[in-house]
Amino acid sequence: MAKLKITQTRSTIGQSARHRGTLRALGLGKIGRSVERDESPQLAGMLRKVRHLVRVDSDA
Repeated sequence: MAKLKITQTRSTIGQSARHRGTLRALGLGKIGRSVERDESPQLAGMLRKVRHLVRVDSDA
């Protein structure tokens, strides 16, 4: 499985509760925090919802 590095780049202030919950489920919550996750269809859907708040880099 490919790994993705996800970094939060924008604040959750003013965002919907669903977006804040999605970031929390990804393991984020503060600007600049990064996590690594295995690529999956579920992860792709989560990233699609918060793509305006995060930066995604592949470790290829």
